[in-house]
Amino acid sequence: MLEAIQSATVVEWIVASLILLGSVFALIGSIGLWKLPDFFMRLHGPTKATTLGVGALVIGSLIYFSTRGEGLSMHELLITIFLFMTAPVSANMLAKAAMHERLKRVERTKGQPWE
Repeated sequence: MLEAIQSATVVEWIVASLILLGSVFALIGSIGLWKLPDFFMRLHGPTKATTLGVGALVIGSLIYFSTRGEGLSMHELLITIFLFMTAPVSANMLAKAAMHERLKRVERTKGQPWE
């Protein structure tokens, strides 16, 4: 019985760590989206930090419900795979659309891909 309690505690610590890490990354990505000055810089917040944060939250959920339920929770696994496949593609499409529209940039934004 003591071993079951210790293994449950280890799983809870892992899940809590993933939730905390995911929350921090999601917060950092959201602050980046709010504070950065132009579209090209703002694009990094949701596509990098927030994606990693949401991924950590969903993996924490996957571990928690897989150890509490009837086996591996496929819903969270599919959400994680879908998230990590679609975030870079959508960011690339948004950046290409912004380049075609020649959106204004601040001087700190490096590179001029359309010139």
